[in-house]
Amino acid sequence: MTRRVLILGMGGVFGSAAARAFRAAGWDVDRYRRGTDMGISARGARWIVNAMSPPNYHDWAGEIPKITSQVLAAARDSGASVMVPGNVYIFGREPSPWSAQTPHHPCTRKGRIRAEMEERYHAHAADGHSVVILRSGDFIHAEATNTILNRVMLKDLRKGRITTLGKPEARRTYGDLDDLTRIAVRLAETGDAEPGLLDLGFPGTVFSTQELATELSRQMGREIAIRRFPWTALLLASPVWELARELREMRYLYDMSHSIDGSDFSARFPDMTPKTLERIVFEHLYIRGLKVVPDQGKTMSTQTSF
Repeated sequence: MTRRVLILGMGGVFGSAAARAFRAAGWDVDRYRRGTDMGISARGARWIVNAMSPPNYHDWAGEIPKITSQVLAAARDSGASVMVPGNVYIFGREPSPWSAQTPHHPCTRKGRIRAEMEERYHAHAADGHSVVILRSGDFIHAEATNTILNRVMLKDLRKGRITTLGKPEARRTYGDLDDLTRIAVRLAETGDAEPGLLDLGFPGTVFSTQELATELSRQMGREIAIRRFPWTALLLASPVWELARELREMRYLYDMSHSIDGSDFSARFPDMTPKTLERIVFEHLYIRGLKVVPDQGKTMSTQTSF
């Protein structure tokens, strides 16, 4: 079978990482260019990887359905299978760990938009096409500057503090892009063997801001404080700043502990283990040129400031 993949949104966080992973595995990677005919671009492709998303949540209500329609039309015309990086917005406040069997009860506008998008992919799969939804929590990667971890949480690390967007003790799931894109490549090798939908949750790495601060303190050999994100300032900016409005809607996810059920993932990939928090912290320190001190044999305390 052909080993050609068309990646939408290659300039974004997931798309760029996926392109590197597929090329490293010997795939022929094509980049979709916005504004061109997606159906023509997809001709001869085995997979369409839809990593295209409007930057900073811009006009999701209008853009996400439009992109979805283009992808489905291109997939039908070309015969290509579809892979989509899924998120956890669709679950709302449903108890976790979340799985493919968890009801979709979004509690935000963006969650409803994503749920409607996924329903369309479900229908496409029911018509006899191959669709893979690879679901994870927030993307993280040391070199990806636009992740929440890099852009917000670790922004003031050199000053000896990090930022929490919710309760410091709330444990959240994160998907490292190296892990995720290696999985994407392995799924592409066999995921289209049988038509239908594969909704696969990646358990990722689960940690709280408090645990992150503790591990940073241990590796840096200095106390790292935690401060609260200024949500009030974001509220004041919301009328004139679209990103501020969109971020506020997702605040609930930073206050509730949550995780993704890894049973299906472990059954399919028993040899794959997500990166540890220790490894993630080391990589983020290394890319910043921050020194990692030898292990003192004890964990330093952290201080929460509000």
